[in-house]
Amino acid sequence: MIRLLAFAALGLLPFISRAEEKPKLTVDLFASVADEKLKDAAPENGVIATEKDWEKLAQAWGIEKPAKVDFTKELLVVGTWRGSQFKLVPKVSDAGDLTTLSAGTKDLRPGFRYRVVSVDRTKIKTVNGKPLAK
Repeated sequence: MIRLLAFAALGLLPFISRAEEKPKLTVDLFASVADEKLKDAAPENGVIATEKDWEKLAQAWGIEKPAKVDFTKELLVVGTWRGSQFKLVPKVSDAGDLTTLSAGTKDLRPGFRYRVVSVDRTKIKTVNGKPLAK
């Protein structure tokens, strides 16, 4: 009986691991900028929806060779933090509202750290309850 359960569990393993796979992100960056004033270049709503805005931010923060993003399929979520480390977790509700959770260390350092991650745009209708600009 135990062998039968073990074989059944092994048979399900490929399906379980596939279900846990996350889609590959086009952008997943974490870096620091020495000049704290440049933090103001981050988008006010925390989202970049156009190539022009992505290029502008990349230039301001010195991001070399910014990844090519298909903004018809993805958005970029941007967060900043003064501590040495932080997490940025975009969440899309069933209604299509994109919100971002962030948490980080309290060890304040000169400058700031930033994180930029891509998210699937297809289900997003609003950002923090406000309509997503087309």
